[in-house]
Amino acid sequence: MTTKHTGDHGEALAADFLEGLGYRIMERNYRFDRAEVDLVAFAPWPDDDGGDLVFVEVKTRSGDGFGTGEEAVTPAKQLLLRKAAEAFLYERKLEGAPARFDVVTVRLGHGAPEIVHYPHAFGMFF
Repeated sequence: MTTKHTGDHGEALAADFLEGLGYRIMERNYRFDRAEVDLVAFAPWPDDDGGDLVFVEVKTRSGDGFGTGEEAVTPAKQLLLRKAAEAFLYERKLEGAPARFDVVTVRLGHGAPEIVHYPHAFGMFF
């Protein structure tokens, strides 16, 4: 399996996982300049009184050779994600909408994939 195939598979698993939590996937692989957001989703609030726009970074690993997925979301990566999120909000005239960043890690192995979701991983926009 190539790294692109592994990443695409992990993103699909993450999208299915989030949809199971009630998230609605709005866009996949949004790109702006050199920055990319893997998933853009809408996460409803528990009280049905609105929700958040969520920019999701998905990190898929099939081993420990490159470190954990969590370790890969470095401050430099976070800066690129913020840049892409700002462009997304601007392009769609959504500046000021509640938005946040989540990280989903997917670990592939010989059994069922291990998926861990980190809501509000590193900040919000208002």
